[in-house]
Amino acid sequence: MQQRSSSAGLTLPFLFVLAIAGITAGLSFQASAQTSPPASSSADGYVLGPNDRIRLKVYGEPDITGEYEISNSGQVSIPLAGHIKAAGATTRQLEKSIASALAKGIVRDPRVNVEIAQYRPYYILGEVKKSGEYPYRNGLTVMDAVASAGGFTYRANENKVFLRRAGTGVEETLPLDAPVPVYPGDNIRIPERYF
Repeated sequence: MQQRSSSAGLTLPFLFVLAIAGITAGLSFQASAQTSPPASSSADGYVLGPNDRIRLKVYGEPDITGEYEISNSGQVSIPLAGHIKAAGATTRQLEKSIASALAKGIVRDPRVNVEIAQYRPYYILGEVKKSGEYPYRNGLTVMDAVASAGGFTYRANENKVFLRRAGTGVEETLPLDAPVPVYPGDNIRIPERYF
């Protein structure tokens, strides 16, 4: 009788440790798969880049308030503030840059708010039916992107994807058996299957 209870006593802690290890492994996979999500909850940490569109509000200045697109050179042109470097900055950092530039001009004590109006597009090519440029939306995965592009062609390798993140020159090879997140400006390439 005592042997049974001691082995049962050892089994429960062992199962508990296995469960915790499984949860930890799942969390670490999620963390690595989502290195820099631009979800609305983390939009403050999102790094702006060319072709992102911002919504600018300068309180008391309706002529400056509006939507502006970041140029390919990474700058945004704001009336009374001039050309301001936006690529590589967060929305909060850009607010400070715009306020500083406006304060040097005729706007006294500018109160500035910057939000993301539209993320830059992502690109998909290779063995999909309609390759090209597509608008980004929060929570997008590679399989969502493939669906937007009309699905796989009959020659597509449906097991892996080549993905180049925006701002990097390195193309990663990732398996498609788990959801692969897509971020603004990413380049997705669906390879051909070899028979």
